[in-house]
Amino acid sequence: MLTSNGYVLDESETRLAELEPVPSAERRDRDALWARLRREGYLYLKGQLKTDQLLDFREFYFESLAAANVYAAGTDPRDGIAAPGDVDRAALRRGLFDRIVPGPEYQALCTAEGIADWFAWFLGDDVHLHRRKIIRHTKPGESGIGTATQAHYDLVYLREGSDRVLSMWIPLGDCPRERGGLAYLEGSHHWVMAQEREGTLKMPAASITADLPGLANERDARWLVTDYEVGDVVVHSAHIVHAALDNTDRHGTMRLSTDIRYQRLSEPIDWRWQEHWSYDDGL
Repeated sequence: MLTSNGYVLDESETRLAELEPVPSAERRDRDALWARLRREGYLYLKGQLKTDQLLDFREFYFESLAAANVYAAGTDPRDGIAAPGDVDRAALRRGLFDRIVPGPEYQALCTAEGIADWFAWFLGDDVHLHRRKIIRHTKPGESGIGTATQAHYDLVYLREGSDRVLSMWIPLGDCPRERGGLAYLEGSHHWVMAQEREGTLKMPAASITADLPGLANERDARWLVTDYEVGDVVVHSAHIVHAALDNTDRHGTMRLSTDIRYQRLSEPIDWRWQEHWSYDDGL
């Protein structure tokens, strides 16, 4: 049973389907990739990144939060097994916002082979990585409104720059659907772009809803999900609606992921995204 923020997804064939990977024949065909991105709103790139680098960073991340009671004592931080009991929020913020987010390890990850060079090739220009980069872990068993990322599209948070900014979502470790990966609302970028042009969508920045099954019914659309493997990434447009599933992993494994944003350097850049992410930055 798949849930998001406690809402149970309708798993009928009209409401749930698989995220479609880019076929190997298209991986080096830029025109085909652009056509797919415009049509589908996302590019699911299997095995895009080196797994060892991702897993090394996963280990670094959880080690950096050892004082916060995030991972279970006596376990390998690379495994990311959730600790029982409450997290020390102050220690979590120190580890995350003082060490991890501004650190060279995170920057190296976000500019690694298969990321910065891929965007430069795909965009055919000098590229810019937004300094504000988000990294999250979710513990199994957390549910209810606010525990998983609600349905939204990225442009509502990026209105001061180009609407052609692209996001890359990177699972830092295997992320089968029960571990709480991203789900995409099929075809949603088409109506979002139309309503953006008409000026009928929510402003200022806001999520659309926590009720994923309700939104699927309202739009007569399917949520697209998959079992992500370490090394996979999804590149998506700023207009496609997406959300996270709840982590229901029975073995206590935490989901760890990061989402980063690249764009052409020559296009307008949202100045608000040029500082490191902090918990009180208001975005």
